[in-house]
Order: sequence, then C-alpha cells, then structure tokens
Amino acid sequence: MTSARTIRLFVIVDAVLVLLLLIMAIVYLSNDGGGDDGSDDATAGASASSTPTSSSSSSSTEPVAFALPSGNIACTMSVDGVTCTIASYTYAPPVVAGCTEVTGHVIVLNADGVAFDCVSGPAPAVAGDDVPVLEYGMTTSVGDYTCRSATDGVQCVDGSGTGFQLARASWSELPA
Repeated sequence: MTSARTIRLFVIVDAVLVLLLLIMAIVYLSNDGGGDDGSDDATAGASASSTPTSSSSSSSTEPVAFALPSGNIACTMSVDGVTCTIASYTYAPPVVAGCTEVTGHVIVLNADGVAFDCVSGPAPAVAGDDVPVLEYGMTTSVGDYTCRSATDGVQCVDGSGTGFQLARASWSELPA
C-alpha cells in the first residue's frame, strides 16, 4: 500500500522534474532565437534564424525558411540558393525541357540562374502554421541571396540582381 509520505515524495519529485524541463525549454528557446542577428538598423527583415522579425533586416549563412502571410508562397534559403513553392497560381505553367510532370509550382535561384523544377506528385500545399511568416515589406538574406515579401508576391535576387518575382497571377525573371 502507498503511504501519504510516498505520495508526497512522488509529487515533489514530479514537480522538480517539471521545473527542470521548463528551465531547459527556456534555455533552449533563448539560445535558438537569441544572440546577435546581425541587424543594425530598423529596416524590415527577418532574423538569421528561421524566425522572421518585424523590425530588422539581417544577413546570415544559416538556412532560413519562411512563408508570405497568405501562406500561398513559401521559400527556403541557404548559401547555395533559394527555392520557393507556390500552392496556387493563375499564370501559364512554364515549359521545363524534358519534363512530362507538373511545372510552375517550384522555382529555384542558384549559381546556375533561375529555373522552374519539374515536380512529380501533387502540387505543394499552402504553408502550415509551423512555417515562420515573413511579413509584407520585410526582407531576409542568406549569403548572397535576398528575398523581399510584398503584397504582390515575393522577389528573390542574388548579389548581381539576378532573380525572380513570384506571385499568384504572374512570375518574371529579374532583371527584366
């Protein structure tokens, strides 16, 4: 049979374990999103982590993922380039040489330039709540690549200005 003293001991041990778990979570979260994000002004942007901020622009070498507020466009950035997906679009799908699958949903910017990927399977879905949002008017950079979120879509370019503008109604290669 369990005594009242044993039950109290278990309750105390459980409380200590919960407290330790809470402290570890706070330390982990503060290290993940804290520190120097490289921002030194109040322009719009996203931090070097995958969590966009609302008041600064930053540049990093760490990969970044974000979605526009509508969730229709989501991008991942690394020092190797940018890949954006669009769940729903109304423009004519671009032709991808040798592709017999779906085109128009995935666009890539890297050292080779701008290209749409040939995608087999279903179209990408709208970004989930777990993807950080890059608010309209904000920018984020990783390495040589910079993306800007706007009400008319996303614009991503490399250091030379080569890139793309992507929106539900249209896409274009930059510079135009």
